[in-house]
Amino acid sequence: MAIQGLCSEGGSEPFWDWNLTWHTENPDFTKCFQNTILVWVPCIYLWVCFPIYFLYLRRHDRGYIQMSHLNKAKTALGLLLWIICWADLFYSFWERSQNIFRPPVFVISPTVLGITMLLATFLIQYERMKGVQSSGVMLIFWFTALLCATIIFRSKILHALNLGAEVDVFRYVTFYSYFVLVLIQLILSCFPERPPLFSETVNDPIPCPESSASFLSKITFWWITGLMIQGYRRPLEAKDLWSLNKEDTSEEVVQGLARYWEKECANTKKQAIKMVYSPKKQMKSSNSNGDVTEEVEALIVKPSQRNSAPSLLKVLYKTFGPYFLMSFLFKACHDLMMFSGPEILKLLINFVNDKDAPNWQGYLYTGLLFACACLQTLILHQYFHICFVTGMRLKTAVIGAVYRKALVITNSARKTSTVGEIVNLMSVDAQRFMDLATYINMIWSAPLQVILALYLLWQNLGPSVLAGVAVMILLVPVNAVMAMKTKTYQVAHMKSKDNRIKLMNEILNGIKVLKLYAWELAFKEKILGIRQEELKVLKKSAYLAAVSTFTWVCAPFLVALSTFAVYVLVDKNNVLDAQKAFVSLALFNILRFPLNILPMVISSVVQASVSLKRLRLFLSHEELEPDSVIRGSIKDAEGSIIVKNATFSWSRTDPPSLNDINFTVPEGSLIAVVGQVGCGKSSLLSALLGEMDKREGYVAVKGSVAYVPQQAWIQNAALKDNIIFGREMKESQYKRVIEACALLPDIEILPSGDRTEIGEKGVNLSGGQKQRVSLARAVYCNTDVYLFDDPLSAVDAHVGKHIFDKVIGPKGILKNKTRVLVTHGVSYLPLMDTIIVMTDGKISEMGSYQDLLKQDGAFAEFLRTYANADQDVENGAAKKGEDPKTGEDKEDANSPTVKEGKHMENGVLANEATGKPILRQLSNSSTYSGETGKSPNQTSTTELQKAPAEKNAWKLTEADTAKTGRVKATVYWEYMKAIGLFISFLSIFLFMCNHIAALASNYWLSLWTDDPIINGTQQHTHVRLGVYGALGMSQGIAVFGYSMAVSIGGIFASRHLHIGLLHSVLRSPMSFFERTPSGNLVNRFSKEMDTIDSVIPQIIKMFMGSLFNVIGACIIILLATPIAAIVIPPLGLVYFFVQRFYVATSRQLKRLESVSRSPVYSHFNETLLGVSVIRAFEEQTRFKQQSDLKVDENQKAYFPSIVANRWLAVRLECVGNCIVLFAALFAVIARNSLSPGLVGLSVSYSLQVTTYLNWLVRMSSEMETNIVAVERVKEYSETEKEAPWCIEQTAPPDNWPHEGKVEFRGYGLRYREDLDLVLKNINVTINGGEKVGIVGRTGAGKSSLTLGLFRINESAEGEIIIDGVNVAKIGLHDLRFKITIIPQDPVLFSGSLRMNLDPFDKYSDEEIWTSLELAHLKNFVSSLPDKLNHECSEGGENLSVGQRQLVCLARALLRKSKILVLDEATAAVDLETDDLIQSTIRTQFEDCTVLTIAHRLNTIMDYERVLVLDKGEIVECDSPTNLLQKKGIFYSMAKDSGLV
Repeated sequence: MAIQGLCSEGGSEPFWDWNLTWHTENPDFTKCFQNTILVWVPCIYLWVCFPIYFLYLRRHDRGYIQMSHLNKAKTALGLLLWIICWADLFYSFWERSQNIFRPPVFVISPTVLGITMLLATFLIQYERMKGVQSSGVMLIFWFTALLCATIIFRSKILHALNLGAEVDVFRYVTFYSYFVLVLIQLILSCFPERPPLFSETVNDPIPCPESSASFLSKITFWWITGLMIQGYRRPLEAKDLWSLNKEDTSEEVVQGLARYWEKECANTKKQAIKMVYSPKKQMKSSNSNGDVTEEVEALIVKPSQRNSAPSLLKVLYKTFGPYFLMSFLFKACHDLMMFSGPEILKLLINFVNDKDAPNWQGYLYTGLLFACACLQTLILHQYFHICFVTGMRLKTAVIGAVYRKALVITNSARKTSTVGEIVNLMSVDAQRFMDLATYINMIWSAPLQVILALYLLWQNLGPSVLAGVAVMILLVPVNAVMAMKTKTYQVAHMKSKDNRIKLMNEILNGIKVLKLYAWELAFKEKILGIRQEELKVLKKSAYLAAVSTFTWVCAPFLVALSTFAVYVLVDKNNVLDAQKAFVSLALFNILRFPLNILPMVISSVVQASVSLKRLRLFLSHEELEPDSVIRGSIKDAEGSIIVKNATFSWSRTDPPSLNDINFTVPEGSLIAVVGQVGCGKSSLLSALLGEMDKREGYVAVKGSVAYVPQQAWIQNAALKDNIIFGREMKESQYKRVIEACALLPDIEILPSGDRTEIGEKGVNLSGGQKQRVSLARAVYCNTDVYLFDDPLSAVDAHVGKHIFDKVIGPKGILKNKTRVLVTHGVSYLPLMDTIIVMTDGKISEMGSYQDLLKQDGAFAEFLRTYANADQDVENGAAKKGEDPKTGEDKEDANSPTVKEGKHMENGVLANEATGKPILRQLSNSSTYSGETGKSPNQTSTTELQKAPAEKNAWKLTEADTAKTGRVKATVYWEYMKAIGLFISFLSIFLFMCNHIAALASNYWLSLWTDDPIINGTQQHTHVRLGVYGALGMSQGIAVFGYSMAVSIGGIFASRHLHIGLLHSVLRSPMSFFERTPSGNLVNRFSKEMDTIDSVIPQIIKMFMGSLFNVIGACIIILLATPIAAIVIPPLGLVYFFVQRFYVATSRQLKRLESVSRSPVYSHFNETLLGVSVIRAFEEQTRFKQQSDLKVDENQKAYFPSIVANRWLAVRLECVGNCIVLFAALFAVIARNSLSPGLVGLSVSYSLQVTTYLNWLVRMSSEMETNIVAVERVKEYSETEKEAPWCIEQTAPPDNWPHEGKVEFRGYGLRYREDLDLVLKNINVTINGGEKVGIVGRTGAGKSSLTLGLFRINESAEGEIIIDGVNVAKIGLHDLRFKITIIPQDPVLFSGSLRMNLDPFDKYSDEEIWTSLELAHLKNFVSSLPDKLNHECSEGGENLSVGQRQLVCLARALLRKSKILVLDEATAAVDLETDDLIQSTIRTQFEDCTVLTIAHRLNTIMDYERVLVLDKGEIVECDSPTNLLQKKGIFYSMAKDSGLV
């Protein structure tokens, strides 16, 4: 051999000698092998790594690290090592000069080693310059060098101890010093360098320790230990979490994805243009750019149609691929190493069989087994870490992309997906991608593992393996079918889930109306109907799951059985000995995993592909044309807003809503837009904002725009932030704006002034306050053009006048700006520069007030009808047609105002009213307390009961709280009760049976292999085989039983829990909904229910399975080597401690993660609702940043929880590897007393223990984190409930109330126990059929009276008697069904119009049509294509606000009860409609008792009696004419409204 020539002259010294190395009690390598291979191995390693590593470092420069003592020491040692190696080299040359001829190896090895040491020294410096703090490449190099040197070191010492051996002193000295230096280098390279200069970690308060951790710390995940200890000592909080690594932040990730997606879209557009068209006939539909799409001959297009959709997959691959590809490498290494276990097991069994083998071989095998297992652990978890981090980035990217898309999507595209569905894209679909990231490599890795296992099996058992393979192949189609079925069920389930959440969302938004109408049961039925469908699907999937669990658990056994059977039956001389049986079993166990995981991977891929499609569709929705409205300064422009021949529609498919619009607005002028309900006034503003699809024409808006929508959009933030809206704070301007918008008194009243947190959708502001905040936001922004969509309709007359004068009108703050005002108010029209009159989407007239009167057209007619009364009042200012309403009450303060906040309010300044400052306070929940409005001469005006400390502390909504501590055992017990105790215990029993059978069958196998061999055959083969088969079958039956039991039990549980949750939420009083953000509730119904539906049963199965497997393995090891009893308990303790440590931290991280998840979705929800406002103000960038920030906050909790998983797994697998080590070690020690069968059994079981231990902890923590869902669902069933809906004993007669007589006796009401009375000492009798108006200033308690009547709030004292029945004694539904209310906010639910009028299906179609006719809706409804079945969209958004109000009137007409309560319901209706409503009420409810809460006195002037409330007491009560003569409060109010 060439190497032998290097070692000695003429090759006399051998390179390898078996007798010296293997067949001896004291093994050693030959001199030649030591001088060549052992020296060269580390050198070869470093040179191979060098080019790749060098390129990597050039690409990834992390900054420069300053010289440190550590670095100097490493460099100096490197140079020393080089000097030592070359000292050897020069010594060889010197010897040569002395005529002592050494073989060539004495020159070659030192040279190679010396150059390698120089390279190592260069790398040490180069790494420092590129900012590497700890290098794995170098650590492995020093470790290999040390390992090789240790072998030589031992050999040299043995040689020196031999008497009479000659010793080469110089070379011995150099070698020992080399050995010591390498050892020191290895120790030094375990420590990390200081961080690079200017790195992000320096200025970060809590940087992530990962980047600065040493290599060893990284591979064992030691760097997270600090957090684990902290989490064990006390529950973690958000402030303990590290910042994200820069490459994981939204900023980096989302931008990367967005860049690639844009490129991809641009590419596909190019491709699409390449298509060859052959036009047949022109189609009507026209594209956004106005080009007419043509129907295309299919033939020509087919080939390129495939690529025409942009591929999201390609984009994701480009964004995350490069980092993810690293995981391929790790996975491949790990897969190859998996097979080392069975191979070493084979050698071990041989060793036990061979009584002559020297003992050290057994210890060597044991050591190898342990080393391989540990290496496998480290590699596997690096792989998982990469996968999970990729998954996390994927989720960040998807959320970011969806959020950005939602800001630019057109309205028609918005309609195709409801808010719920879009939120689902962010939550569910993003989650799917995260799950996929961990599985995707199995697609190539599983087949690879299967092929390798089969190859080794073939070597072991020969062709008999084919029997086993056949069984596997047969099972594949079965599972494919099941996977397909699962997919269809999945889609169905998602669909009903979407519907259920959408409906739930609406119920929670409209809960107040639901309670007032007593409609809870109807909606509960609707939801349970959907849920029933959902459960049907779930049940089917449960049966499927049971069957598939059965096939998977039995597959490995069937494979083993068929293989062994064929093997022993084919040929008498085929003997099943321990080596064959147990190595095969170990290989079958390896096979089991890829086969088990494949169906999961396939279903995961399937789910992800569904999600991918949904995402791709959403991301490819058409976007608003940014240039359809030309913004910015326009040269030679005649005006501020120019519209020429423009036609607009809401979507490309709809007929145009605005036709042929032409007008020009000169700069700085004030324009009014008037017209009937639904004539396109709001659409016109949307068109100017670019929210509509421009079919043709030209639109230009000069300069920046501010927009005030009809329904104010309020963010869940401080009041001040709502007004400033991201602009910089200018104190003086802010003060001016607040004063002009009449917000000062309101801010006085709020608990923390303008720092008060406003709840979701502004629940703790009344309608008028919201409208004024919305207005203040626009004014503060100080833009060039202002578009107002009827902002004055929600405030009362004098406030309206104040705002018009101070803000909008010719003398207001905005007098030099261009203003477009949509209005219903007649009184402001004379002050306008131009008036645009709209009818049916066209501009019918346009001109100044005087011109239009002269033209004598529709407008003049309209004015003549309505304005005579107003014209002469207060120089025609305060009488807005729509709602000069005087004062609004606490009322909706404690109702989470439903989307349509239309509450009136009085925010006027003290000197403008009758000199009474209105003082409001807010308690710590969201209800207003008793309003103390005292006139200035009373001393204690400023008794605003709020301590300064409370100013900052006041929070409205309860955040979604994170519970701390262990999950209580009661939660598990609750869940077991929900399943049913019989099923629970049955499944536990079946689990036991299954595992006992499995243990028995393997033990039987070991007895079989130990059967003596006579004449080359075994006796009793058939008996052995038969029993083995029977045990296997019983195992299968048990498996099927328990998976059925668990799945069906899970469905029972989720049905039970859902009904409980739904019932208790609907039974909660109104105050509960004010305190609890709807996001929290929806989260319970979607996320937590989903967990209970589909996650928990699976986890229970896996948890039980792995628990019994671990116990089984320990039993077997103890049976084989009882001495293991010494080691298993301490290992068990270690395991237990690690697990407790982990669970404490992991659970808390999981909770922090789920708590920080809610804001992401809440913010998204909010954005979707206010997207037009955000676009109008051009605030998209700020909102994107906010969203990114919230996502990062969420990922900050998620990242440590991934790492904690890895930390745990590495430590647990080390415990598992120790079990392997001891099982093998004791087997080697007791080799003489053990049969090979038992050794095989015990080691092959111990090899599996690692996996099971891992699963066990993972599952037990999953179990704890997921069972929290049960806890959170139960949590809401323990909240306070309102009174029972129906009480049999006290139910009033059917015809009650026959007369409609209402008496209040000493009635008093308070909102919460700790607050003052809001109503006190109300004594009044209202006779049947009487019409009574209730008036009073803001906060006098008007609405509280109705809330008391409907028992939304229970009385504090006194009672209300209706027709002789005390209402507090009867069920709530009995009461609420018999009184009808037309609420302030017209709330509709999605569903048919008919359902909205009559959810219980009590009335016939004729009755419904009659009520529609009386409500003046008949013409509108009969013009709809679906008539009564017309689908109302979410919140009734496809009807105008006025039409919704009429629908509410129709509801009341349909119910036709004896008592009608009107909560001044004509805010959003034009004058004619308002008159219609009033006359309808007069005629239709002639013989009913009508209570009207009037904000407009003219509506009640002809009523029989008026109650005047002040400070919660009745101060005046008489007919309107008498009250006017008394000159009391009523008179002054009438004077304010200009009626006197």
